[in-house]
Amino acid sequence: MFIQYFKRKLAKRKARRVFQEYPSEINSFDLPGEGTIQFANWNNPLNTPISINQTTVDFFRQFITRGSLAIDIGANTGDTTVPMALAAGKEGLVIGFDPNPHVFKIFEVNAGLNKDKTNIVALPFAITENDGEFYYNSSEASFGNGGISRQPSQFHGAYTLPQKITGINLEQYLEKNYSSWLPKISCIKIDTEGYDKEIIKSIPRLIGKYKPVIIAECFSNASRSEREELFNSVAVDGYDLFYFEDFIIDAETHPLAISDMTKWKHFNFYGLPKK
Repeated sequence: MFIQYFKRKLAKRKARRVFQEYPSEINSFDLPGEGTIQFANWNNPLNTPISINQTTVDFFRQFITRGSLAIDIGANTGDTTVPMALAAGKEGLVIGFDPNPHVFKIFEVNAGLNKDKTNIVALPFAITENDGEFYYNSSEASFGNGGISRQPSQFHGAYTLPQKITGINLEQYLEKNYSSWLPKISCIKIDTEGYDKEIIKSIPRLIGKYKPVIIAECFSNASRSEREELFNSVAVDGYDLFYFEDFIIDAETHPLAISDMTKWKHFNFYGLPKK
């Protein structure tokens, strides 16, 4: 037991400091409402193994109707994309975006699994106000996570991808490539390490016209003014906001006021269009 613990500790230490490619391993999960679901887990020692479960699918089923379009921005390896796609069904569509090439290769694998039950398009882009090229930084040499910047920055960590990543304007991209799906959009989930409010502010027509449910993250390093700006970026479009504890159907949930934005260091919330 001690030897295994010591090995895991050394592996994590190495992953934080030394770049290395890590493969994936496909696991199977039996869900009572979905049947057998496969998921490719990334074997990066810093990556917590993902289990696909019915409670997460049912969480997203509150907001994503079968046959609808859903968007996952900051999809990582697809741990939320797959449950979102199960909620939308094979006749629906989930488009997932992640610009990090090291997690995207795992995300592509997951997008190709469960084809009898899901329809996922994986795209290697960041969502930005204007199309362009951006720096990508991480606190981990293995790039398990990170964030983008227009100029060189170590806000998200000291490790920088050797190549820039591509940012695209979501509204323009969807109107050009998926215009027939736009009337069916039901949900946009955003998890971009503090960039969420910039993304929300970049899609005013998408939100104003189609009123999808918006799921976003309040980043741990966000200041009070940034947290209030994030709240207002959703509420200004006629949304009621709700804190939720986790991506499970029976999670603790309650209404979120702007004064609540500093209650927790890091949390998720969703916005529902007012009726």
